[in-house]
Amino acid sequence: MTAGRYAPSPSGRMHLGNLMCCLLAWLSAKSKGGQVLLRIEDLDTVRCPRVYADAIQDDLAWLGLAADGPTPTVYQSERSGIYQQYYDILLKKGLIYPCFCSRSQLHAASAPHRSDGQVVYAGTCRGLSDEEVARRSLTRAPAFRVQVPDEEIAFTDGHLGRYAENLARDCGDFYLRRADGVFAYQLAVVVDDALMGVTEVVRGSDLLSSTPRQLWLYRELGLTAPQFYHLPLLLAPDGRRLSKRDGDQSLENLRARYTPQEIIGKLAYVCGLQDTPDPASPQELVPGFSWDKVPKQDILLPEKLF
Repeated sequence: MTAGRYAPSPSGRMHLGNLMCCLLAWLSAKSKGGQVLLRIEDLDTVRCPRVYADAIQDDLAWLGLAADGPTPTVYQSERSGIYQQYYDILLKKGLIYPCFCSRSQLHAASAPHRSDGQVVYAGTCRGLSDEEVARRSLTRAPAFRVQVPDEEIAFTDGHLGRYAENLARDCGDFYLRRADGVFAYQLAVVVDDALMGVTEVVRGSDLLSSTPRQLWLYRELGLTAPQFYHLPLLLAPDGRRLSKRDGDQSLENLRARYTPQEIIGKLAYVCGLQDTPDPASPQELVPGFSWDKVPKQDILLPEKLF
């Protein structure tokens, strides 16, 4: 059976961009007769208080998008022991090493950058001797990176088509654990989706470039990868990315002004699933759902729609 999932980070109330992702994930799974699971990505417990996680679940239930999978809500903050087991697999393979680079060093002008501006790690700390690691550890706690191969990882996205990256050239060795001991998103999301039985992942196109490194982790850890669907980002009418910090179209404000059906209907219109922004329930949208209707380019939110 198809198993989709929501995986929100509870650093604030959901905004329309988050909700659009939840709606499409729900519709994609339901159009195949599947279920939807919920995972709260609260690795950073300081930024992600439980009150926001509770609000997300309440918002989804109010909208008719509640998770209905066989497992209860998963909280990443409670799964460090599980992540450690899979981290140890990579450690035993000799793929993990300590990194002492500061943020300023990583973002120096001389550092290699991708076309989108992201830094490609140059492997500065990869060959440090045990003695040098011990010396540097006296004054700075290291983070830990995983060494990637000089290999192209390609996949076919269910919405955007083929995408490929050479891990060494386009990504570089990436973090698996922060200096404070918190496990990184890339490891946690792979382990969680595999152990939860997720078969399809619907998420924003801003995470498209994360997929090749995650597929490589699935392979190295002996886990089964899901099908990926990356959707366009929903932008504010002035072209800005929606942000929880800015309170852009937050569910807290929207619930005071609209019914659940009005919000769902307007989002379905924006996504190309309806010709008009008329009210609709999620269930009413299932029969006509198709990824072919969803735009591939980022979507500019029409003025005065909300």
